[in-house]
This record gives sequence, C-alpha cells and structure tokens, in this order.
Amino acid sequence: MSAPLETTRAKLKSISTATIATCLFKRGLRNQFIQGVQPLKQGETTMVGLAFTLRYIPAREDLNPIEVFKNPKHLQRVAVEKCPPGHVLVIDSRKDAGAASAGSILVTRLMKQGAAGIVTDGGFRDSAEIADLDFHAYHQKPSAPTNLTLHQAIAINEPIGCGDVAVFPGDFIVGDDDGVMVIPSKIAEEVAEECLQMTLYEEFVMEKVKEGVSIIGLYPLTDDKTKIEFEQWKKRK
Repeated sequence: MSAPLETTRAKLKSISTATIATCLFKRGLRNQFIQGVQPLKQGETTMVGLAFTLRYIPAREDLNPIEVFKNPKHLQRVAVEKCPPGHVLVIDSRKDAGAASAGSILVTRLMKQGAAGIVTDGGFRDSAEIADLDFHAYHQKPSAPTNLTLHQAIAINEPIGCGDVAVFPGDFIVGDDDGVMVIPSKIAEEVAEECLQMTLYEEFVMEKVKEGVSIIGLYPLTDDKTKIEFEQWKKRK
C-alpha cells in the first residue's frame, strides 16, 4: 500500500464497524454492511484491507467438472495467487453456503501471501481449521461440498455484490466481531478521520454514562455545557 493508504488503514484499525456505519449513514450511504456474514472466531483484532474480488455464478455441469481444478488458469486459484498483500479477498458466492467458497488450503495460502483477510457471503469448508489460523475470515456458515458443485468462478477484481452490498476493487473493507463494512475508496480517508473523532466522543460519553449521567443532551451531543466539558476532557486526554 502507498503511504496515504497505510495511514488510512492504521486509523481504521481502531474504529468499530458500528461507528463506520453511522458515519456513512450521515453521508447518505445506508447499505454498506455486508449482510449475513460473521467472523469464524470472536475477539480478534480489526480486519482492514483493500478489496480484491472474486465472483461466482451458478455452476453449469458441462463446464464445471472436478477436472477444471487442474487448469492453472482456474479463476479461484488465480484469485488466491494474485490477491496482493494487505488486501481482503471478497467473494460473491450469491449468498449460497450450499457449497464452499474456499477451504483451509486456499485460505492458508492467502495468509502466507500477506492478505489481510477473506470474506464470503457463502461458506467455508474446513471452518474449524480456518478458525485456528492467525487470519481474519468471515462467512455465512460452514459448508463441506466443493465449490464446483454449485459455483463457477467467472471473474476476478471486478465489481461484485457480496451480502447485498456493492463491492468495488480498492474499496476499504473493515471487519470486527459485529461484521464487515465496505467504505468507498474515494471517501475512506475522510471517513477514517471523522470516525476517530466520533470514537473519541463515544469514549467520553461512556465515561459519563458510567458515572450515572443521563444520555439526554449527551448522546447525541446537543447540550452546550456538555460541549464545553468535552473540549476540556479532550485537552486532559
């Protein structure tokens, strides 16, 4: 990643998907949360990376026998090999977990390639093994059958739909225990900066709430005295 992108990535590492969702909603973006996916394990660090995409269509039996895996140009394998370091492989599996989007071997290869994570609106086979990796992985639910039984890899690094969200190559992908948000690349830096300020205020709010303070005028911030108190709190921080 370039230096500006790394700066944005570092900021987003400390921001929750909930805060990003609110920030994007204020900009009129209501549908940036990938529906139906969850992390294979909770309590991990935040996943942040640029989108590198893979799209599946329904498999057609005459074009998708198991022998196609022997083809070195098979797009599922090509996507894994070409996904750049610091990127998240985002897979459009048509929200169908009836066959696996990938398994532990391909996900391990992604990890060794330096990818930041993998997201599918389908499922993974070998899900317990993937969960044991030091790698961010999000899916709908576990699946055993090979992807060839239902899915045919048709395109890499093109716009896709994943969990009802449009994902363009180069978008920022952020994942935590709540799920995965997609941030359009052209506004990622300003979103990251605004979210840092929102996170700071939420820290202040939580302190006040734990002290027994009412949320009226505090969250959202509408009380002038609270505004002054927050500015003083920031200076102390």
